[in-house]
Formats: sequence, C-alpha cells, structure tokens
Amino acid sequence: MPSSAQSARRSARAAGYVFPEHLREQARALPAQPGVYTFHGREGGLPLYIGKSVNLRTRVLDHLRTEEEAAMLRQSERISYLLMAGDLGAQLLEATMVKTHRPLYNRLLRRVPRQFSLRLYRGEVSVLHSGEVDLTSAPLLYGVYSSERSAREALRRLADDNRLCYSLLGLERLPSGRPCFRSMLGQCLGACCGRESLAEHQRRLTEALALLDVVQWPYAGPVAIEERGPDLRQFHVVDGWFYHGSTKTLAAARRLRRGPAQFDRDAYRILRKGLCGGQWALHPL
Repeated sequence: MPSSAQSARRSARAAGYVFPEHLREQARALPAQPGVYTFHGREGGLPLYIGKSVNLRTRVLDHLRTEEEAAMLRQSERISYLLMAGDLGAQLLEATMVKTHRPLYNRLLRRVPRQFSLRLYRGEVSVLHSGEVDLTSAPLLYGVYSSERSAREALRRLADDNRLCYSLLGLERLPSGRPCFRSMLGQCLGACCGRESLAEHQRRLTEALALLDVVQWPYAGPVAIEERGPDLRQFHVVDGWFYHGSTKTLAAARRLRRGPAQFDRDAYRILRKGLCGGQWALHPL
C-alpha cells in the first residue's frame, strides 16, 4: 500500500492539475480507430511523445486526464495521427517513429546503436554485438539486449535459475583448486569441482539457452503481412526482422523502396510469435 507521504504527494499533484483545455477539442476529434498519435511541442512543432492504440480517441483522452503527464501536456500545441489497419501496423509504425524522431517523453523504443546477444560456441558463452555478426541469420544466438551489461545480467539470471556454474560461464574466476563459492551454497551443482560432469552441465546450459533462442529470419527475402481493419487494409513490408513501411495495396508493397534489412529488436519482438505461428496472411515480395 502507498505510504501516507506518497498519498499526500499524489493528492497535491491532483489538486494542482488542470485539464489541458487547449487539447480537448483535438482529442475529441480523433477517430476511434487504430493508429499512431503524436503530441507536438509549442516551439517548432517537434514531437514530444509518440504512442499507439487500437482506439486513438480513447487513448489520447486518457493522456489528458493523467496528472503525471501534465508537464508534457503543457508543452503540447497540437496532436497529429496516422491511421493503421490494426494493432500490428500500429506497433511497427510506433517503434519506427520513436527511433526516427526521438521524442523527449518516450523512454522506450529509442534507437540503440548496437544490439547484443549471447552466443554458445564450442561450449563457451560469449556476448556478441550486431557489428560482429548478422543477427538475422547467425545460428546459436540467444536473446536480444540493448547492452553487453544487460546480456551478462540475463546470463547470470539463467545461471541462478538453473544452478549453473558462474565460473564455467565466464561470469567469475574459479579459485585455483577449489570449488566456486556458489557450489558450497548449493547454488551450483558442482561442475566446477567434479560433482557434476562437464557434459551434463553443457546439456543443461543448452536447454536453458534454448528458451532465449533468436529465431533466424524464416523467409528467402522480404514479405508483406496483410492486415485488415474495419475501414482499411494494409500490407506491412518486413525483411530480416526489419520493418520497411506499410502500403494500401500489394502492388505498392512490391514497389516500396527498401533499405538494407538490419536486425531490429523491437520489430523482432513484435513479429516473432505471429510469423513463427502462422498468425498472419503473408505475401512473398
């Protein structure tokens, strides 16, 4: 439960919050359809916040009622939007627009210069970044992370959950002639000191990493994912876990100008389950 001090601060914010009347009519005029919306600043019209929803009007009105967002709302002059056929296209477009425009109040989906994965090769685990390997096609890669540190933290959690040895995973040095400290606490099954065979440790490591497996791009080239909404049909062009854009016709999708297919972890997160599960209608390009 919140403390009395937290409740007091929340009440003070609420008491001082003024509904942003200058945005009310714009919000009410938004369509109740899927899409991506942008709050533009008063100075230069730069994007302050970009979001997505299956109901633009409802979502934006929710922003206007939230006192925690008062600072962003006071700086906003207008709201623009782009309609999409459904939630898939809205997610893909939102992620792309946030990376491109880097709005001040978006904390997630920012552009990451490099992306990292764990790699298991000849029994050793290492951290690779996207400058060293093509994440769209390289085998035996596990997880997608924004930094080397977060990749190592994920490996540490994996070791904790499966009682794997830190020293054999390269997370700490093994004391000469002694078992690792975690094995003495029962947190490692003892592959470092012979209680568990190295082959068994390797088997358990491989099984644990399999849950983080980075799926290789499953098609020979780009595909268009067809999405139908009540009033709009779109074809989302993707290749190598990278979103290139959306069109209203398949012919336009084939003509869409595409840059290099660079692995994008946000597109991967959005697309993986649906593509691997045959959830959507696909058209090879």
